[in-house]
Amino acid sequence: MAERDIIMASQREIKRLHVIHKILDKELKQVEAVDILGLSDRQIRRVVKTVRIEGDKGITHKSRGKSSNVAIPKKIKDRVIGLYREKYNGFGPLLANEKLSEIDKITIGTQTLRNWLIEEGEWKIRRNHKEHRQWRERKQCFGEMVQMDGSHHDWLEGRGPKLVLMGYIDDAAGKTFGRFYDYEGTMPAMDSFKKYINKNGIPNSVYLDKHTTYKSNGKPTKEDDLNNRKPLSQFERACEELGVDVIHADSPQAKGRIERLFKTFQDRLIKEMRLRGIKTKEEANKFLDEYLPIYDERFSVEPAKKTDLHRTVPEGANLDNVLCRKTVRVLKNDFTISYDNKLYQVENRTRAKKVLVREHIDERISIQYKGETLNHREITKRPKKANDKKNPYEFKIRKAYMPPKDHPWRKYKTRSYPQYAQN
Repeated sequence: MAERDIIMASQREIKRLHVIHKILDKELKQVEAVDILGLSDRQIRRVVKTVRIEGDKGITHKSRGKSSNVAIPKKIKDRVIGLYREKYNGFGPLLANEKLSEIDKITIGTQTLRNWLIEEGEWKIRRNHKEHRQWRERKQCFGEMVQMDGSHHDWLEGRGPKLVLMGYIDDAAGKTFGRFYDYEGTMPAMDSFKKYINKNGIPNSVYLDKHTTYKSNGKPTKEDDLNNRKPLSQFERACEELGVDVIHADSPQAKGRIERLFKTFQDRLIKEMRLRGIKTKEEANKFLDEYLPIYDERFSVEPAKKTDLHRTVPEGANLDNVLCRKTVRVLKNDFTISYDNKLYQVENRTRAKKVLVREHIDERISIQYKGETLNHREITKRPKKANDKKNPYEFKIRKAYMPPKDHPWRKYKTRSYPQYAQN
C-alpha cells in the first residue's frame, strides 16, 4: 500500500476508533453510530467486539501490509522493467503494453505498467493545460472533407535523412493516408494527392493551412483583375480543375484532427519503425502500406452516413496532366523556349506565340499548344554563329583625344577678368 493510502486509512481508523470508544464508554449507542461512520449496525457490532478483545489495534484491517493474493510476482515486474529499458525506452505505457503482449507475450494491465514505470522513474505524469476552443462536429459522409498537411520531423531518429510526412485524414471516418518525402512542396503535395485519389477517389474538399505550397501570396495580375479572381497556387489550380474545394485554416487548432494524428504518429509510428530498423525513405513508405490499414481498423470511426462522396476519375481524364506545374512560356522566333534555366528546342513548326509548359511529377517536361503535344528536345550546348566574336561583350577602351600643338583650340585665348583674380 502506498504511503498516502496508509495515511488516509489511518485517519479513517482514528475517526472510527474515536467513535468506538464513545460506544464502549456508553456515551453513544451503536444505532446512533450508523449515520456517523456510514457503516451498517452489524458491522459496527463486529468492530466493537474486535476492539473490546484486541484493543486499539483491532481497528486496523487485517490485510494491512500484506501483498494481494492476485499480485503479479516480482520477477515478472523486474523482467518487464528490464525489457522496457532495453527495447521500449520512451514508449508510452499503452504502446509499451501492446508491444509486450505482441512481441514478448507478457500480458499485464496498462495501468499496472504505468504505475510500475512511474515508481521506477521511467515515466512522468503528464498534465495538459489546454486552451478551450469551440468543438466542431465531424462531417457526415466519407470523402466530404479531407484534412491534409505536412509534418517536418526526424522520423528515422538519425538512422537516415530527415523526412516530411504528407498526411491525410478523413474528417468523417478518421481514415488515414500518408507518404514520406524529402521536403514539403508542390510536387510532393501533388504526388501524394494523386496516390490518395488512386486509392479512394476524388474528395469533395480538402482542408489545409496557408503554406505557400497551398495558398498563393502573389499579387493579382491584370488578367486576374479583369476576370475578378484571386491568384492561385499550382496546387489550388489543380484542385480547381478536379472540382475539389480548397478550404484554408486560420490556425493549427482549426485543423486539429490532422495535428493530433501527427502527434500520435510522432509517438507510435516512430517507435514502430525503430523496432524494425527502418533507415530509408523507401523502407518507410513500404512500411506505411502495412501500418496504416491496421491503424485505421483500430482508430477509425463509423461516419454518420454511409454515403461515400469520393468521385471516380472521369474517363479520358489524365491526372498527370492536371497534377503538374503549368507555366506559359513565349516561343521565340527560332522555336526555342527557356524554362527553369534550361533551353528547349520545339521541333514542330507552329505559329504559336506562347505555349504551355507542363512539369510533371516524375520531372518530365511536356510542351503543348491548343491541346496538341509538341515534340521538343533540350539544348545542352548552344551552337556558335559564324560571325560570333570570341567575347560578344568585349569592347575597347578609347584613349582620350589629345589635340596637336598647332591645333586651333590651342591658339584660342579666353578673356581674362582681373576682378576675379586671386591675390
